[in-house]
Amino acid sequence: MIAAMFAAGFLSAAVNAVAGGGTFLTFGVLTLAGLPPVAANATSSIIQFPGYITSTLAYFRDFRRLWRSALPLGIVSLVGSLLGALFLMSLSDADFRGMVPWLLLAATIVFAAGPWLRPKHLGERHAPGIVGLAAQTATSIYGGFFGAGMGIMMLASLGLAMGGDYHRLNAIKNFLAIVIALVAIIVFSAADAVAWTHAAIMLPAAALGGYAGVHFAKRAPQALLRWMVVACGLGLSIYYFLTG
Repeated sequence: MIAAMFAAGFLSAAVNAVAGGGTFLTFGVLTLAGLPPVAANATSSIIQFPGYITSTLAYFRDFRRLWRSALPLGIVSLVGSLLGALFLMSLSDADFRGMVPWLLLAATIVFAAGPWLRPKHLGERHAPGIVGLAAQTATSIYGGFFGAGMGIMMLASLGLAMGGDYHRLNAIKNFLAIVIALVAIIVFSAADAVAWTHAAIMLPAAALGGYAGVHFAKRAPQALLRWMVVACGLGLSIYYFLTG
């Protein structure tokens, strides 16, 4: 199980760096390791954090030209993530367990629809509008609460908010993921909801996977990886429906 956890940490961060969906892997392996749903979700948020940082560093040349545009999106992401994390902490394991298969199925559908959700032919804009800020607020509430599929949701909302090419949007997405995850980590840690022993196994792997994932994103076709994540999401959804 330790080897499976390490592998899931690496692969989840690599997948998140490419687009999103890595939480399917970490949440799944943590529940299989015996953690209750709320603890598995909170711990999964911790595990993703170093991968978001190393992914952002790998995109540093792109991001340093974009930080002024990303700042208002970061502010609404902070607020939204706080609301989502607090809502999760208000639920019992039983309540959250009943929501998990529906959340996973919805996130899987959104992730599978990613190529159609991502706007094409939009010119680059330097500042997000009201619609873009509202979309990012909603995405960050979801990210603070659960997070599976958050990356592709952000790529879609950022495309609407700012336009531009994939790597520009991905650089901003990775930065906003840091903000969302950091707020969630603070809330979950304060509520003593994190399984730190499990996190310690997976955190180093996530840091390596986040950096490697950006280089993979810049070189490899993404269709195969996307459908592997979709298969994982569907499999987990079926598992939680059948065992609920």
